[in-house]
Amino acid sequence: MKNWRSILVNENTTLLETMKIIDDSSMQFAAVIDEVNILLGTVTDGDIRRGILRGEGLDVTIKQVMNPSPIIASIKNTYSDCLNLIKKHKLKQLPIVDMDNRIVDIIFADEDPTIKNNENTVILMAGGLGTRLRPLTENIPKPMLQVGSKPILETIIDGFKQYGFTNFIISVNYKKEIIQDYFQDGSAFGVSISYIEEGKRMGTAGALSLLKEKPTSPIFVMNGDLLTQVNFEQLLYFHEDTDAVATMCVREYEYQIPYGVIETEGQQLVSIKEKPMHRSFVNAGIYVLSSEVFEFIPQDKFYDMPDLFKQLMDKQKNVSAFPVREYWLDIGRMADFERADDEYSSYFNKVDCK
Repeated sequence: MKNWRSILVNENTTLLETMKIIDDSSMQFAAVIDEVNILLGTVTDGDIRRGILRGEGLDVTIKQVMNPSPIIASIKNTYSDCLNLIKKHKLKQLPIVDMDNRIVDIIFADEDPTIKNNENTVILMAGGLGTRLRPLTENIPKPMLQVGSKPILETIIDGFKQYGFTNFIISVNYKKEIIQDYFQDGSAFGVSISYIEEGKRMGTAGALSLLKEKPTSPIFVMNGDLLTQVNFEQLLYFHEDTDAVATMCVREYEYQIPYGVIETEGQQLVSIKEKPMHRSFVNAGIYVLSSEVFEFIPQDKFYDMPDLFKQLMDKQKNVSAFPVREYWLDIGRMADFERADDEYSSYFNKVDCK
């Protein structure tokens, strides 16, 4: 049984403090209470990420991002009633309250053997040439470069396996035999691996048209040159919770303009901002796609993932952005590769999923 009392937070707890409680508990959830344990709301990892997207600071109280009207059950409900609520609303957890709305228990979906998660396929894009990392990639594909103690691609697979995702398809092209010889069918790594072989460069979305069977459950798609500590279970839940057809992971990127920026009204100078800092969200190269998006992917053509998302938005489909707040590094240049090698032991040595 989980210690649900460890995830009770006061309404004045900051967003940053609540994030730490959620991450440390592994329950991905917190219940917000007042001084006499009356339930005021709930906070999921998704609620926090949506707050970050809105620009909420880490020092705001959790009351600013909590859900004040969560689905709850009463102590009068039977356990079977509670399980039916969890299944009906696809909940990960369900607070139980007494007649005064005081929290008395929390039921977690993963504690019940009758509630099962679907297996979701992970597609890793590993067919690029890695030209910016030459000469390192002259004889080996970039995803097979060793960072820390193992190839980049193996660290990515370990990351998914940590959250129970074991069904992989790797899209290969450049020096594909090195990847295939190393991983084979994945059994030596405790996973299942098959391959898409690109006869030509297809792009991150175009390669999906080569799948022999179209998936019926949401799939992950990820570039094979990333190192990250993203919680993929949270990502999938966010995708489903937002009822999105496609979800793009995004990363906050800061850049400074090295000049004084001038604002004017007509010919009148009204302000000078010296070397201002700008913040934007950028594509992080990790996606979740529902089955219906496959009808928008052209057959046997180069088609990148941003093109797919633009098309979905043009068609007014529901697409979501999932802000990555965990460690993330795109190994695109030599400086990134050197940084990844330096930082690897701090983030990944403690995870060994073999």
